[in-house]
Parts: sequence; structure tokens; C-alpha cells
Amino acid sequence: MGKRKGWLAAMRSDIDAVFDNDPAARSALEVVLTYSGVHAIWAHRVAHALYRRKWYFLARVISQVSRFMTGIEIHPGARIGERLFIDHGMGVVIGETCEIGDDVVLYQGVTLGGTGKEKGKRHPTIGSNVVVASGAKVLGSFTVGENSRIGANAVVLQEVPPDSTVVGIPGRVVRRNGQKVQNKLDHGNIPDPILELHRQLSAEVAELRGEVVRLREELAQERKSRPSEPTGHNQGAAREPEHA
Repeated sequence: MGKRKGWLAAMRSDIDAVFDNDPAARSALEVVLTYSGVHAIWAHRVAHALYRRKWYFLARVISQVSRFMTGIEIHPGARIGERLFIDHGMGVVIGETCEIGDDVVLYQGVTLGGTGKEKGKRHPTIGSNVVVASGAKVLGSFTVGENSRIGANAVVLQEVPPDSTVVGIPGRVVRRNGQKVQNKLDHGNIPDPILELHRQLSAEVAELRGEVVRLREELAQERKSRPSEPTGHNQGAAREPEHA
């Protein structure tokens, strides 16, 4: 998170973030009046300022009113960077000790929460330029590296390196050649490790089946090439009788 801007400059950058991330936005007036994510962020800035001055009760009142109006719950203690964009936003929860970098995108149903009753830092730190897709849960005190993407409905319980993609339950990191993700809004186009594992297993099974067929053919060919042997009955008939 960079140097803090003034209130008006911060509000202007919040509006710009909407235009950068949402092609449906048509005018600044529309954004100011109708975007619940923007309303929740602005209410949080007021609540956070009060929280830092230890006016905890008033900060929580503002937070809860904002939650009632927008469907987005941001604890007043959370530290949020510049140009956060919350798309649709219904059901988004951001915990008390959560830290969010600059240019982060959160979709509806995202939870940035804790995993226990411990005191101190217990919520995640989200690096800059991170996208957390719909329904994803990031739970615990660890860092999600910059330029990473969290897939829809993933449950992330451990550290995420920068420039990574995380999918699944529990979340698994899938690197993309260590390169920065270029289109951060393309959160639907992410690899599926379960599907990749299924394809790998299917290929191995097909290879083993081919090997079994080859071995059977070799065995059949070997049996055909062997000379025929007399049966046990014929051997008994050909044996000379023994005399006492």
C-alpha cells in the first residue's frame, strides 16, 4: 500500500477503478449513486479513521449500517489500499486484521477471514493486483502474493506465492511459468488441477492397456512357435513295461 491520498483524490481513484474493471459502468454519476462496492469502501474509510482514533463503537456502528445498506461487511480495523474494486459485492466479508494492497478486485461472496480465536494478526494479507473470484474463501494469517488469482469457490488456507493461480478445495497453487497474469479480469480461464490429473491418469491407463495387449500378442506368438509336446497319456503308452 502506497502513500495515502487526500479524501477527494481517494474517492476519485475509487471511481476510476470501477471504470478500469467494469465495462458496464457508463458515467461517474452512475458509479457514485448505484455502486454498492464503492459505497462500502467509502463508508469503511470513515469507519477506519474513527477506529484508528479508538472510537471503536462509532466505527462499528458505521460498519454495520454500511453492511445493512450494501450487503458488504468490512471490519473498521481492516487496512485497505487504493483502487479496491468490489464487483456486485453481496456477501463479501473482510476481517479486522486483514490488509489489502492496491488495485485488488473482489467478486461477490468472497471471505477474507480468520481460522480461530487467537489475538493479533489472524486474517490474510492480500498483495497488490490480486483477483479473488466469486465465492472464494481466504482464511488465516498468511500472504497472497502480488499478481495472483484465486479461483471461484476456492478455499485458501496457506501462503500463495506471487504470480500464482489457486483453485480447488483446499486451494492448490498452479504456477503459470512464473509469469505475471496479463488479463486479471479473466478469472474464469484458469487451469483445473483435478481435470489435469484425470487426463494424466487416463493417458497412463491407456498406455498400460496397450502394453497388456502387446504382451498378450507376444505370448500367443511364442506359444504358436513352440513344438507340440506329447500328452501324459501318450507318454505312458510309449513307456516300456517294467519287469519285476
